[in-house]
Amino acid sequence: MEEVLAPMAGNIWKLECKEGDTVAADAVVLVMEAMKMEAEIFAPVDGTVQSIAVREGQSVEEGDLLLTLASG
Repeated sequence: MEEVLAPMAGNIWKLECKEGDTVAADAVVLVMEAMKMEAEIFAPVDGTVQSIAVREGQSVEEGDLLLTLASG
């Protein structure tokens, strides 16, 4: 299980995946907005999206869980 954590405080702008999706390493899984700038969040490994812990428009703090991937 691989956890994807928020690298900074901000808002979830757009989810680019849903639970059950297969994603490749370095694929964009969501976009955050922080200080009027968009930041793409990438999958760290190839895997399947197990769970998404956030929703669009939600505020998050640095280190908050965004989603989990089952690697493989």
